[in-house]
Amino acid sequence: MLVGAREVEVFEAARGRLEAIAYRLLGSASDAEDAVQDTFLRWQSADHGSVETPEAWLTKVLTNLCLNRLTSARARRETYVGQWLPEPVFAGDRMLGPSDTVEQRESVSIAMLTLMERLSARERVVYVLREAFGYSHAEIAEVLDVTEANCQQIYRRAKGHLAADRRRVEVDEAAARKIVEEFLAAALSGRTDTLVRLLAGDAVSIGDGGGVLFSLPRPVTGALRVARFLRGLFKPSAAKWSLIGGKPVLFPTVANGAPALVLMVEDRVAGVVSFDLTADGIAAVHAQVNPAKLERATRRWAESGHGEPLAVDW
Repeated sequence: MLVGAREVEVFEAARGRLEAIAYRLLGSASDAEDAVQDTFLRWQSADHGSVETPEAWLTKVLTNLCLNRLTSARARRETYVGQWLPEPVFAGDRMLGPSDTVEQRESVSIAMLTLMERLSARERVVYVLREAFGYSHAEIAEVLDVTEANCQQIYRRAKGHLAADRRRVEVDEAAARKIVEEFLAAALSGRTDTLVRLLAGDAVSIGDGGGVLFSLPRPVTGALRVARFLRGLFKPSAAKWSLIGGKPVLFPTVANGAPALVLMVEDRVAGVVSFDLTADGIAAVHAQVNPAKLERATRRWAESGHGEPLAVDW
C-alpha cells in the first residue's frame, strides 16, 4: 500500500520520540534505528482510517518490535565476548529524547542503560515509558495488553531492581570539559596517585570490545586497581594503537549526559570513554571500543562542531 504525504508527515513527526523510546529499550542506537524503520514499514501497510490515535498506534507497534528484539538480544548477550555496554550517544542527538527531568536524564545514562539489562523485557518497557516519557499506567497497560493493576505491579518490581544508593552528579558542558581535562592530565601523567584522587573508592572500569578489540572479561574494581589499569591504558604504545588503526586524537565531549573522552583515528570514532560522576568522584569509567557500536557516533561527530582536541601528539 502506498502511503500518502500526510501519513509520512505524521510518522516523521513521531520519529524522534520513537527513536528515543527504542534506544532506551534496546541500549543500541543501530537496533533502535532498525526498530523504527520496521515500525514505518508497518505504518505504510496499516489501515490509516481505522487508526484513531497515530501516536498510540505507533508506540504500541514499536514496543512490540522492541520486545521481540530484547528477547533475541538477551540470547545473543549470553555468548557476547567480554563485557557488554550500550552504544554511546552524543549530546544533541534526538535519540536521547526528553531531558526535562532528572528521571528522564538518568534513564539514558550509560550506567542506567547497563543496569536495565537486569530487567525482564516487560519490566524495561514499563519503566522506560513511565519514567522517561510520562505514560500513565493505563496507557502502558494498553500498549502491553495487560491490566492496569498488573502494569503497576511490574513497575514496582522494575523500580526495586534498579534501586541505587547513589545518584549521579549532573554537570553542564563547561564543567564536563574540565572533568575530562583533569582526567586526561592525570592519566597521561603516569602517576597513579593523581588518578586515584579523581576516583570514588569503589570505582569500576568496564570496557566493551565486542570480541573485535581486546577488553577485560570482567570489570576492574576499586580506585587503586582502576587507576593502575587506566595508567597502563593511556600509556602510548605503537602496538596498542595499531589495534585501532593509529594513534588517536583525543577530544572532550558529553555522551549520554555524562563527561566523555572521544578517541578519533582520522575521521572515525575509535572509542568513547565516559565517566559516571557521583559526589564521591568518578564512580565508573565506561570504555566503548567495539567498532559496531560506534557507527552512529562517527556519523554524528562528522555532522557536529567539536572544537579543539585535548591531545594530538602524546
